[in-house]
Amino acid sequence: MTKMFRTNRKDVPLVQGLKRDDGWIDMQVQFLIDKKSAGADNVVGWTVLKPGASHERHLHRNCDEFFVVLKGHGHIITEHGLEPSGEGDVVYSPRGCWHGFNNTSTEDVVLVWGWMGAGSIDASGYEVGHGEQQPRTS
Repeated sequence: MTKMFRTNRKDVPLVQGLKRDDGWIDMQVQFLIDKKSAGADNVVGWTVLKPGASHERHLHRNCDEFFVVLKGHGHIITEHGLEPSGEGDVVYSPRGCWHGFNNTSTEDVVLVWGWMGAGSIDASGYEVGHGEQQPRTS
């Protein structure tokens, strides 16, 4: 039987165990909907990046990702370098596409994001760009 799942971000704990070495730099991440909570083969998440926080250059081999910048500004990490980003930006990264986000401002950045085709980090095929130089702004 198919049923609806509903939650509120205030009721969802922060994801524990996200490591700096894996590209999660001072991020507050919540999986609002995922395989564990809702049996979903997708993830809907909420992330707060404090000033100086970053989700370093990474990709997902097994899913597409999107994010919406709800608050704040910083830089999107792209295959061409760093590009300014701010409130209202909607970004889509197909599977295998390197991407990331840096909060270069003095205020929090808030993102809503999703993985389409994977319900967990493991299932997403998450891979960080270890040892590869971060793209620079022009």
